[in-house]
Amino acid sequence: MPEPIPDPQRDARPTLEAVAARAGVSRATASRVVNGGAGVRQPLVEQVRKAVDELGYIPNHAARTLVTRRNGAVAVIIDEPEFRIFSDPFFSRQIRGISRELNAHDAQLVLLLVEGSGDFDRVTRYLAGGHVDGVLAFSLHTDDELPAIIRRFRVPTVYGGRPEAPAAGEEAPQVPYVDCDNRGGAREAVRHLVSLGRRHIAHIAGPRDQTSALDRIDGYRDVLPDAGRDLVADGDFTSEGGARAMAGLLDAHPDLDAVFVANDLMASGALRVLRERGVRVPQDVAVVGFDDMASVAEATDPPLTTVRQDVEGMGRLMVRLLMERLNSSTDVWTGSVITPTELVRRASA
Repeated sequence: MPEPIPDPQRDARPTLEAVAARAGVSRATASRVVNGGAGVRQPLVEQVRKAVDELGYIPNHAARTLVTRRNGAVAVIIDEPEFRIFSDPFFSRQIRGISRELNAHDAQLVLLLVEGSGDFDRVTRYLAGGHVDGVLAFSLHTDDELPAIIRRFRVPTVYGGRPEAPAAGEEAPQVPYVDCDNRGGAREAVRHLVSLGRRHIAHIAGPRDQTSALDRIDGYRDVLPDAGRDLVADGDFTSEGGARAMAGLLDAHPDLDAVFVANDLMASGALRVLRERGVRVPQDVAVVGFDDMASVAEATDPPLTTVRQDVEGMGRLMVRLLMERLNSSTDVWTGSVITPTELVRRASA
């Protein structure tokens, strides 16, 4: 059989002019509706949307960008090694919250991972290219170059986690953030251990170049101001780091009867070491974690008492703050948000 003869009229992609003609409105009105503009009466909006559906019209992204000066994309920048991002459920929960909220705003997520100093050049080039409307950045460290890069290109940004306080004499950047009440949650965890009659309570801390870890140390010391410095062991937010810290604490403090751990993954490593050494939990040593990652806390032996933070909800809040800024006609930012925490009691304490 001969090949069918192409029919330009039939095969042509529907145009905005065709949508306007079908809806009985001007091209400018059709453009405002398609591109999310304001000032169009609701009956006309419905006529245009009906015409879009009937014709199967697909907006031209490049043309839409020229009209709105928006790319419809947001960069999510995480300053952690790839193995941590894909092994720690904290990150998947936060990205899920971000992704769902971006979907609700018809925006795309662009994930940028920063594993070392060499990656900052790549991130700098990407942001300088104007490919995204805004940035969501989390898991920042004290020596991070990201805040300076973001300020240089004046990209609207929301941080996940409290940024580090500026050095003396430096002006604090006006950048909003979303965080949980790390210090208050730590206090509640340690008070719970005290209420159980525990008197030799240690803390396995996260990396001290992150504000969440520092805030949780402060919460521990709020309740136990006289605890010796050697009762705080440094970890790295991984299961292996928690195991190493727990082993060191047991060697140095045979009389230890409780430990507050700065996240659930480290707590799972601590529980493994206690079990290997024949230490009963919670009879001999009670353990409390932080995060309430169900895939970890409910799977440990025994199930982990921990401090819950709404990680997915925090991701959603980050997007909402950013969208408020992008949709605002002023440079005034909504304030930062601190979300509450809650102690979830299971069998480990």
